[in-house]
Amino acid sequence: MTDTPLFKRVAIVGIGLIGSSLARALKEGGLASHVAVHDADATALATAEKLGVADSVHATLGAAVADAELIVLAIPVGVYGAIAKEMAPHLAAGAIVTDVGSVKEEVIRAVKPALPAGTHLVPGHPVAGTEHSGPESGFAELFRDRWAILTPDKGTDETAVARVAEMWRRVGSDVEIMEASHHDRVLAITSHLPHLIAYTIVATAADLEGQLKAEREVDDVVTTAEVIKYSAGGFRDFTRIAGSNPVMWRDVFLSNKEAVLEMLGRFTEDLTALQRAIRWEDGDQLEDLFTRTRAIRRGVVEAGQAGRFQYTENGDDEADE
Repeated sequence: MTDTPLFKRVAIVGIGLIGSSLARALKEGGLASHVAVHDADATALATAEKLGVADSVHATLGAAVADAELIVLAIPVGVYGAIAKEMAPHLAAGAIVTDVGSVKEEVIRAVKPALPAGTHLVPGHPVAGTEHSGPESGFAELFRDRWAILTPDKGTDETAVARVAEMWRRVGSDVEIMEASHHDRVLAITSHLPHLIAYTIVATAADLEGQLKAEREVDDVVTTAEVIKYSAGGFRDFTRIAGSNPVMWRDVFLSNKEAVLEMLGRFTEDLTALQRAIRWEDGDQLEDLFTRTRAIRRGVVEAGQAGRFQYTENGDDEADE
């Protein structure tokens, strides 16, 4: 525990996996004298109170953010604008607003215009999470040895940025600062596209039985029960990723649609080339592809990003999203 807290009062809006994990980490590390939380879901708020993840829980947003030096948005990106407008009259002078969303340009567009003069916006993204959701799923160690990316707009108060960066360092993260537009392109390929593919593959498997029965007059079809029963490691990983919160990921894809569509187009071209290689039995091309991708996987492991926990980026029912 630190001798001097970084903040007197931190308000966390959204108490799902990411929000509750951060609340726990702040309390365990002595980084805030008081951690207040708010959530629109009364059940989630009651669970957070029962678990003792914060010093106070608040049914109203204004009560939670009042007098807070730092406000953390851990909610779906699609409601950022409305929440920013609602909390703006209650923000103290000098308050810092940050977030945990997986899309950053939309944060600046939606939140910055709503904030009163004298407050500061420091968009953030802890690249951490699991497929589990809710306040009961949080744990203080979630952010250890992970990246926390900050994307402050030009002219953002440097002291505010430094304070948010130090918070993430003290909960165990490495901090990177980059432009919001670059962040969104990077995450489109490293997180958003993999989630989109996972959702699609699982949906294809779910629909396979009915599609095959409609196409064939024989009974030799792959049933949904068989897909579930004989799931190998690859499909299990896809179902884990696809288990992330649908509202959160809906907002991610709509908020970062340009970058996602660009990466999806590139992926579609590569998938077509792979399809052609299989059809023409081009073993050399397949082996070359698999060798190159294996090297990338090894790089992920060597960089310490393979994860101590089953991992999906911000797979939270409250975050982002």
